[in-house]
Amino acid sequence: MSVAAGEFGQWLTQMQAALRGQGGTDVPCGDCRGCCVSGYPIVLRTGDAVVAQRVSPQFLAQANGLQYMTARDDGTCPMLRDGNCSVYAQRPQTCRDYDCRVFAAGGLLPGGSQRQVITQRVQAWRFDYADEAAQQAHAAVQAAAAFITRVAGTPVAPQWPRAPTGVAVLALKCWPLFLPDADAPATDAQLATDVAAAARQFDQGADT
Repeated sequence: MSVAAGEFGQWLTQMQAALRGQGGTDVPCGDCRGCCVSGYPIVLRTGDAVVAQRVSPQFLAQANGLQYMTARDDGTCPMLRDGNCSVYAQRPQTCRDYDCRVFAAGGLLPGGSQRQVITQRVQAWRFDYADEAAQQAHAAVQAAAAFITRVAGTPVAPQWPRAPTGVAVLALKCWPLFLPDADAPATDAQLATDVAAAARQFDQGADT
């Protein structure tokens, strides 16, 4: 069964804004609760104080200067009650930002035994396209993700993310480099340098 993921060009614009902290995406989750049952640790930011006060101490952890809400032993979020989020109106910003369509955009799967529900939804997502430019953008995002996956951890990109989420995010920051009319560098090393530069420009709010 396929699930409508929305128009790709519009989604891409919204997702890039979300990555810059300039907005969010409206995920058509329906009855899917994949992100709530997949064992994800949830970063609790300063603005999530209301939720943090409701979390049992056994599900709170500190790492790298950040506070996290951890999952139950079965992978479910401790705020999940009767199949629904009990703090939905005040849910953490991390939850508001999460959009599993990033995996479908990059041609990736979340991976891991606890991610089966999300994997099923990712495989079901189907984008539509307003025009050829949107189709080319999607192909470019997938090409970027494939390149990042191939070279991450090699001498040309030793520090690049290797987990699917990190790969997808990096691909969304550098995809214009992989459009058909983009100048293709002669070597992986040169392209890796360009990708890193594009990611820095993206994080600074500049166009790639």
